[in-house]
Amino acid sequence: MAEGGGDDSQEKTEDPTPRRLEKAREEGQVPQSKDLGTALVLMAGATGLLLFGGAIGGELKQMFEFNFALERGQIFDTSQMLQHLGQSATTAAVALTPLLLALGVAAFLGPIMLSGFLLSGKAVAPQLSRMSPIKGLGRMFGIRSLVELGKSVAKVSLVILIAVAILDLRTEDLLAISSESPNRATEHTLWTLAWSFFLLSCSTIIIAVIDVPFQIHDHQKKMRMSKQEVKDEFKETEGKPEVKQKVRQLQQEMTQRRMMEDVPSADVVITNPEHYAVALKYDGKSMAAPVVVAKGADEIATKIMEIAREHRVDVLRTPPLARAVYHNTEIGDNIPEGLYMAVAQVLAYLFQLRQYRRNGGKKPVMPKLPIPDDLKRDE
Repeated sequence: MAEGGGDDSQEKTEDPTPRRLEKAREEGQVPQSKDLGTALVLMAGATGLLLFGGAIGGELKQMFEFNFALERGQIFDTSQMLQHLGQSATTAAVALTPLLLALGVAAFLGPIMLSGFLLSGKAVAPQLSRMSPIKGLGRMFGIRSLVELGKSVAKVSLVILIAVAILDLRTEDLLAISSESPNRATEHTLWTLAWSFFLLSCSTIIIAVIDVPFQIHDHQKKMRMSKQEVKDEFKETEGKPEVKQKVRQLQQEMTQRRMMEDVPSADVVITNPEHYAVALKYDGKSMAAPVVVAKGADEIATKIMEIAREHRVDVLRTPPLARAVYHNTEIGDNIPEGLYMAVAQVLAYLFQLRQYRRNGGKKPVMPKLPIPDDLKRDE
């Protein structure tokens, strides 16, 4: 049962998600229109007959003459039979090749025009549900079967109406054939049949134009999802909230671990001193500006200062600068240009402090650090 216990959650009210459509395509479930394929094949055949019919008729006429105009000796010569058969087959194949190619191309394009080229082993894999007699009877007498029956009746009716209209238009033409010579009558008949077939094939275009949107709509309807299915898919693809939270926690721990490993390489750690700590590193030979190698607040800041002191990295109390760097940078970033002067003064003070520790003398005083107003951050 779906979460919340509501029946409406089981209704297919939601549009299919891209993942749902992708999985359906992998299983071979795509919108298909048999009428579109039929229309393409019939139109290709009719057009091929109109374009190549004359050449085909001429080749076939020569083939008939070659086979029927035989001398008496050839009739009783069995070796001539294979020769005539082979030559006739070659002639027929050459004559019909353009028409067969057109039909082959149309038969190939028909299934892929609507949904693109698709190879799916799942679509042809045997399924026990398809072999169930009970489910088979359900499909035979279900609503979908009645819809398909209605479509078939409508298609046949449309074709019959157009056939009757074509026959009515060609009545005088057909009656005129009886008064023509045999050769002329044969050509006239074939030409009339070819054009009638072409016009009749055009009726399938009307059927396809109606069927294609219907199949797309029907497929979209079948792919609809319930609200619970959408939620389940989101959890499956995006991950459960608790898992995502755990992943984020682990990522943060890994980032902090790497960050802490970089603290000993820092030149100085500037602090708030209690809330923030930022570790800076600068190498004038390889860096254009000081880089933030670690930063943190509260407990993390305390940990950064502990590691710094363990490795004898200077920790300086510079509250305004520490807050400005903390809030305006990320780990690995160069410090903002507006803080160049302040950090340069800190590094200069640090150099003087180290000199004082080694040689004694007058202890340096931390200068007042210039922090631009747009980079200042309050406590």
